[in-house]
Amino acid sequence: MKQTYAIIGLGRFGGALLQTLVANGQDVMGIDINEENVNDYRDIATQVVVADAQEDDVLRKLDIASFDHVIIAIGHNMQASILATINAKDLGAKNVIAKAENHTHLRVLTKIGADVVVQPEREMGERVARKLLAPNMLNFIELSDDYSMAEIQIVNPVFYGRSIKDLNIRKKFGLNVIAVRHDNEVIVAPEASYTLQEKDIVSVVGPKDMVDDFDQITNQIN
Repeated sequence: MKQTYAIIGLGRFGGALLQTLVANGQDVMGIDINEENVNDYRDIATQVVVADAQEDDVLRKLDIASFDHVIIAIGHNMQASILATINAKDLGAKNVIAKAENHTHLRVLTKIGADVVVQPEREMGERVARKLLAPNMLNFIELSDDYSMAEIQIVNPVFYGRSIKDLNIRKKFGLNVIAVRHDNEVIVAPEASYTLQEKDIVSVVGPKDMVDDFDQITNQIN
């Protein structure tokens, strides 16, 4: 479904968001105080504007409240990021997603009402570290502080030829198997009788520590 996005701050992070959203058929307005940054995306975005989001009148004229999502992607200028977030919320923006540079910045953005706060550098660092520590965990999504979802490739031969029911994954690990990918086929909500095969990729959801335990056990090679 096509939605509307306003991205405030067209540095590396904001620019990458803009290009990805446009490539996926979304309507995107790009806003930046720097004309050079704006010009980089003039032929890509639905609309681009040279403007200072620290001024509430500017965002009011741009009808910021009409967008489905407002992303505050301002980089190192913490004051500008905070003021832009306050202005967007005060003007009735529906879903304000703000980028934080550090933990203090994150706390402030959360306090002033940002609906979602992201730390791309920290999240990427954690993702790379997890990939190094668990190379067979192909994808990992943090659902909350305690729960996650992961795609894990099974390389432990002990699991081959055994059904989900026989392995008793839910009881032993507290995890639900929500999908299995075999070759190019994806089986959503597989039956308990499904038999795991070599190189199957299993999608599980549950407590983070149990996801990690399951990853370690399924990837042991005896």
